[in-house]
Amino acid sequence: MHQPGYQDLQTGAFLFPWVYLHTIKDYSDMAAHLEAHSDAKAVVNFAPVLLDQIETYLTQIERWRHGAGEIGDPLLAALVAETLPEAGSPSFLELVEKCLRANRERIIGRFPAFSRLAEIAGFYRSKPELQRYISSSFLADLLVWYHLGWMGEDLRRKNDCIRSLQEKGAGFTMEDRRALMEVIFETLASIGPRYRRLAEKGQVELAVSPYAHPMLPLLLDLGSAREALPEISLPVHEHYPGGEVRARWHLARAKEVFQRFFGLEPSGCWASEGGLSQPTLALLHEQGFVWTASGDSVLHNSYNKAKPGAREAGKANIHTPWRFGDAPITVYFRDDGLSDLIGFNYADWHARDAVGDLVHHMETIASHKGGRPEPCVISVILDGENAWEYFPENGFYFLDELYQVLANHPRLQMTTYRELAERAATAASELPGLVSGSWIYGTFSTWIGDSDKNRAWDLLCEAKFHFDRVMDNGSLTAEQKEKAAMQLALCEGSDWFWWFGDYNPAQIVSDFEHLYRRHLVNLYELIGYPAPPTVFQQLSQGGGEPARGGAMRPGHTEGPA
Repeated sequence: MHQPGYQDLQTGAFLFPWVYLHTIKDYSDMAAHLEAHSDAKAVVNFAPVLLDQIETYLTQIERWRHGAGEIGDPLLAALVAETLPEAGSPSFLELVEKCLRANRERIIGRFPAFSRLAEIAGFYRSKPELQRYISSSFLADLLVWYHLGWMGEDLRRKNDCIRSLQEKGAGFTMEDRRALMEVIFETLASIGPRYRRLAEKGQVELAVSPYAHPMLPLLLDLGSAREALPEISLPVHEHYPGGEVRARWHLARAKEVFQRFFGLEPSGCWASEGGLSQPTLALLHEQGFVWTASGDSVLHNSYNKAKPGAREAGKANIHTPWRFGDAPITVYFRDDGLSDLIGFNYADWHARDAVGDLVHHMETIASHKGGRPEPCVISVILDGENAWEYFPENGFYFLDELYQVLANHPRLQMTTYRELAERAATAASELPGLVSGSWIYGTFSTWIGDSDKNRAWDLLCEAKFHFDRVMDNGSLTAEQKEKAAMQLALCEGSDWFWWFGDYNPAQIVSDFEHLYRRHLVNLYELIGYPAPPTVFQQLSQGGGEPARGGAMRPGHTEGPA
């Protein structure tokens, strides 16, 4: 479960609504499926920057309810605004455009009332001279349907307010809109307690990522990208200044936020995007983590380096725990083929057929274990949000069938990495060292190497250089230093680098490019140093049409197996 820092820390405003929308749709639904299947188990990883933003939403809504403040998200604020923008005004049209940013087939097209509103919006978009005649009730209904469309399937089926609003269909009153806000607030507030209860029952192991989701191996050494791709082009700056200190900061802050939110100590860390290197393994062990995970290409690269003559004999066994060098931390590897079937194939299958196919693959894997002492561990790892909007009913039927079948399977047992670590017989295979890489292709090419990505790294390295100088010259108070460190953390997040590049959609690239530069400008303002002109120049334009909008990638270059 991860969303980057969408909040402008200087103004308190959220520039994009994906934190609360994915919370009411996906994070809520994922908990509901586990609650409905008490014998099912899962490992759920939360990025702390997501948890902090959920808390911020709750604080802002609570203050608004008591008349003591405003909601910082424009869409959420508009949902309960007493007065909506004037029809045809720029702010009115901007809200309309934002309300159309949803999956056309699975969200908008699913509901006839929402679909009609989208058609009307398209008509007025094509005839700007008629926009002055749009009724404010049109925007009110569109705002309600946008939030209804993003609602989780469990809430849609069980919550009386949601069901009543869907049946009403149009003409929503302020009372209706406030009632919908209450559902959103209650759902946001329930996430921590629900997952904490699941963890206390032993159904869920809660794990954590570095605070703002940075690529730890690249913070530690930009040159680690060459281990898997020797010819990759790197930024002008050879190193990220003080990267090891920053990596420790992200891990320490992650544990602090995780403890506050869940009241638990995590034993596992999904290093952002499964990004690992040998120094990263040592750092995770130093911070008290006992397990981590990555994509299977990282293991194959490490195996082929250690045993170059073994290629013909077959690939390394991804279905068992591993340890690398002298780092006493256990590493598990994502079965990219199975995980990508969920992310890219099964959305178009009947749920029972998809689950039957997936489980058949698992049974085949288990049958080939033979007499090896290591446990057969099949790790299916994917986003807690991005796949499900492409499935009918937010993946309800697929996940319901999957948990039911696996929880009652005679040979396959659902478990957690913590449980595996606690068993006596947890023998791990070993290799002398790990080749740096991520779960995508076993490389870091999604975050570095492209000219746009490298320019973004150079901007960050330059900002960090000035940050370090100001931190050392005594011009900032302790409070100012803390704010600057937090702002720097947002700039270090991996998501900005993910989206830069011509192969991504232009609109999304524009969104993230703008937000990244705003975070950098805010950092310069906090340290009292003028932002260089390069920060205000566009970094990337995009223009591609990747599968699933680019929010997901297959683990292997050739795509799902």
